[in-house]
Amino acid sequence: MIFLSVAAPWLARLLLVVLFPFSALDKILGWKGALTQANSSFLPGGPVLLVAAIGVELAAPVCIVLAWHDRLAAFVLAGFCAVTALLYHEFWKYSDFWAPGASRSRDEFWDFLKNFGLAGGLLLVVLATHPAPLDWVIAHPLSSTAAFAPGG
Repeated sequence: MIFLSVAAPWLARLLLVVLFPFSALDKILGWKGALTQANSSFLPGGPVLLVAAIGVELAAPVCIVLAWHDRLAAFVLAGFCAVTALLYHEFWKYSDFWAPGASRSRDEFWDFLKNFGLAGGLLLVVLATHPAPLDWVIAHPLSSTAAFAPGG
């Protein structure tokens, strides 16, 4: 049980950030397409933005998983998720949201929401203190975390 108490928070962090290194790799291998997307916003400097995005997507997850400057890394990555959702997943620009079948607007909408969902999970890393021991969570499955419990 001690192993699970140590492994569970690490696994939760890993699952929260596992997609970012693959996203960075996708940007590296598909540089031309990624650069096209980076240049699609009003922000100048697509290549610089793309290199910065790759750096954030590679460094921040490592910091979060290893719990090394994890709050700062999670804050940066949460901001990255929110900003990229607003700049690059503009579902409101497409008129096919309610169209039957495939829809560019709905695809962008789900990516938009995914980014904000990830930002929320990352902000929990920023705001949380120490994870509760797994055996305590199992014994008290309906309890709230200390930050949200009455009397906090």
